[in-house]
Amino acid sequence: MADKKSKQVGIVGSGLIGHSFAMLYAAAGYRVRIYDIKPEQVQHALSIIKDQLEHQSENGLLRGKLTVKEQMELIIGTNDLAECVKDAFFIQECVHEELQLKREVHAKIDTLIKEDTIISSSASALVPSLISENLTHKKRFIVCHPTNPPFYAPLVEVIPAPWTDPEVVVKTKELLTEIGQVPVIVKKEIDGFVLNRIQYSIIGECWRLYEDGVMSVEDIDKVMSEGLGRRYAFMGPLETAYLNADGMYSYGNRYAEMIYRVQSSFGPPRKMDGPILEKIHNEIASRIPLDKLHERRKWRDVRLASLQKLKNELDEKTESK
Repeated sequence: MADKKSKQVGIVGSGLIGHSFAMLYAAAGYRVRIYDIKPEQVQHALSIIKDQLEHQSENGLLRGKLTVKEQMELIIGTNDLAECVKDAFFIQECVHEELQLKREVHAKIDTLIKEDTIISSSASALVPSLISENLTHKKRFIVCHPTNPPFYAPLVEVIPAPWTDPEVVVKTKELLTEIGQVPVIVKKEIDGFVLNRIQYSIIGECWRLYEDGVMSVEDIDKVMSEGLGRRYAFMGPLETAYLNADGMYSYGNRYAEMIYRVQSSFGPPRKMDGPILEKIHNEIASRIPLDKLHERRKWRDVRLASLQKLKNELDEKTESK
């Protein structure tokens, strides 16, 4: 632990993703400095982190072996970017998904770091080459796109730019695994990466089904939460297909024509705006008012963390056999 406490991670941006990453690294025993240009934002992030850690501790969901107090002692807020990054071996940028903003932030970081520092962005759709093309240390740049909320949904997409040093990919994957996340490597740049491409295809079809009057918002969500999502919590769609037949050849023989026919009926993409956006919003808001979002997120987070505990227990039982 002493070795970890001597190593610092810099978190640039104190929003949801930023303070979630701060919690993940502190839970693993690393010193963390979290930066925001606005002092009140940093204090707000530290307050949220403390509340969340206490909530996790009360519900038996706290990560790692450190107490809430010990984890909080590892996290320091700052309004000085240089202080945040100068001693960091790994930097996680978590500012808004705006290309120019990310370029400006990384241009500043680029002048403050050591040669062996790894610089990561939490970009969710911006390919790494767009952000890093003008950096001096661009070979040390990589995208780490977390699933939201990162603390409870551990998958992280790791996307190198064409010029990223292969060692950076290896070390980033090792670090994310060490702190309890599940990194997957996106082998080449693609708009939206993989998680969002799959997510947007699901949202797009849900939108279309509602717009065409096929099903209510609540029932569409149940199709996932009570149907597909139950399976996808433990295996992906390709393994699901594999198990639903006698392997992929069997699945293709049985369903290829039907799948192609149904996919051909999907139609063009829909834009999330206009009267349909209002209707969908209102249907959900009737069940979950905006002033109750914080409570609903806590409800979500407890279930996600409990699911992870169940998965860990089942994996341990399988490995022990």
